[in-house]
Amino acid sequence: MSAIVILLIASISVAAIFLAAFIWSVRNGQFDDEFSPPQRILFDNPPAKPTNTDQ
Repeated sequence: MSAIVILLIASISVAAIFLAAFIWSVRNGQFDDEFSPPQRILFDNPPAKPTNTDQ
């Protein structure tokens, strides 16, 4: 029975840590940009200019 209590406390502690990390990331603006990630995949990067090393 004591093993269940220890595991329950450990799992609630881990869940609380992840909840605190999620709230911290939301408050610091991690999820503010909703427009550019879906748009970024639609457009290719401009082609790189070839460099001439034969001199």
